[in-house]
Amino acid sequence: MRSEGIVLVTGGSRGIGAATATLLAEQGKQVVVVDIQPEPIAGAILWPAPFDVASEGGVVAGIADIEKAHGPITGLVNAAGIFGRMHRLEKVRMEQWDREVNIDLRGTFMVARSVGVRMAERRHGAIVNVASVAGMTSGPIHAYTAAKAGVIQVTQTLAAEWGRAGVRVNAVSPGFTRTAMLEAGIASGAMNKALMERYAAMNRMVEPVEVAQAIAWLLSPLSSAVTGINLPVDAGFLAGSTWGAYGGLPEPPAS
Repeated sequence: MRSEGIVLVTGGSRGIGAATATLLAEQGKQVVVVDIQPEPIAGAILWPAPFDVASEGGVVAGIADIEKAHGPITGLVNAAGIFGRMHRLEKVRMEQWDREVNIDLRGTFMVARSVGVRMAERRHGAIVNVASVAGMTSGPIHAYTAAKAGVIQVTQTLAAEWGRAGVRVNAVSPGFTRTAMLEAGIASGAMNKALMERYAAMNRMVEPVEVAQAIAWLLSPLSSAVTGINLPVDAGFLAGSTWGAYGGLPEPPAS
């Protein structure tokens, strides 16, 4: 066990969580990955038992067991989450709504609380919650947008709660990111790749490693005075999304 402790990544076996675990391990951090369907990540320690962020008892016991086995958690990346189906409002099933909110919002809060209380007692730690630009805009993914908006708010509240105990809490809000889940949505026809790129100022989607780099910075001493923020990592989607009303984003000048 290293003196600086470990970094715990939830949802670390796939998507943004996997990209973050890989990057942090490459940077020399001791990374422990947990997931509801655990799969190994190169350079990271895999917690072999399924880790369900929606289970309060499972979260509390799991965090205690992880610290007992691997030492204090000094960094937490809350990347576990699910993306619901797009539906018209009248077709949203409340059991699906509850499942998304339980995992994306309630789960994020429970893990952050369980880890953050321990960090506060030790007067040291950094937490990064993965939110989404969907929580800053609107869309036909009703539970997901609400849950991610909640993650942004919870992040600010926890930053204020633990700031004087030396614990920093921040969020990143990825835009449309090239994960397997998003690629599946594009392949099914539910999402339009061309439109995702057209409304981003940089005219492209985000790569998972680009989100991971922002998370790594927020965990590091380089951001030592940063807490309570929500950092969009969206290739300029928020900046460019309204330009369609003015004729679209300008093309670069001819070289």
